[in-house]
Amino acid sequence: MTILVTGATGLVGTRLLPRLVASGIDCRALVRGDKPVPQGVTAVKGDILDPASLPAALDGVEAIVHLAAVLRTENPEDIWKANVKGTRNLIEAAKKSAPDALFVMASTGLVYNHDARRPSREDDDIAPTRDYPASKVEAEKLVRDSGLNWSILRFGFVYGDDDGHIAQIPHIAQLLKLHPANRLSMIHHRDIATCIRMALNGAMDKRIVNTVDEAPMTIFELSALAGSPMDTVETPLKNPWSGVLDGSLARDLGFRPEVRTTTQAAQEGAL
Repeated sequence: MTILVTGATGLVGTRLLPRLVASGIDCRALVRGDKPVPQGVTAVKGDILDPASLPAALDGVEAIVHLAAVLRTENPEDIWKANVKGTRNLIEAAKKSAPDALFVMASTGLVYNHDARRPSREDDDIAPTRDYPASKVEAEKLVRDSGLNWSILRFGFVYGDDDGHIAQIPHIAQLLKLHPANRLSMIHHRDIATCIRMALNGAMDKRIVNTVDEAPMTIFELSALAGSPMDTVETPLKNPWSGVLDGSLARDLGFRPEVRTTTQAAQEGAL
């Protein structure tokens, strides 16, 4: 199988590609300039914001793994431009150059409402207000309405393989004013690769799938793992299900996380 991966030089892409190559998948990476790619990956110069660069990159591919996104920036317009316009450009190019290709899109559990009354499910109503998750909802709709075969994976909090993401938890908690008891559903890079392989094999066709491990972690626990323990607070947690995703659909489809909990990752030295 030949695939094109966008966002190949990002946090997820650099850790996903070697695993896909090891699985025997012929991987192309859409890259800007002369950015390096992992061994065994074919770099193809292009940009999702440059439609003219996409047809050659898509020629002959059987699947597209769309990871490219902007999460944080001083200019919110850049988030919408990359996440919505870029996705639209990629879809339109795929419809012309690779109409039979599977389109696998990486999305986020941040799309779910903060006042959820249980772990969030894929078919819940969603109305995020922050730019990043709101742009992802719009991009998801573009994918679902594209006429292509598709899968959408809503990642929990991504971590592992020395990506430094857990180390950012104290800053994120302060920025978003998170309660120490707030929980986050987690997903290790190892298991992102597992879910992407499942999607490429057709197990998640025409589905939105929460991609999470088996044990949400509190901000208190994650801050301790980051080496910056939090102080306790007297105020109760207002929205206990915020950040918690229901992973039962992925399990029903056959997903079994290799890294079942963040505690396991810590014990294995795989944070």
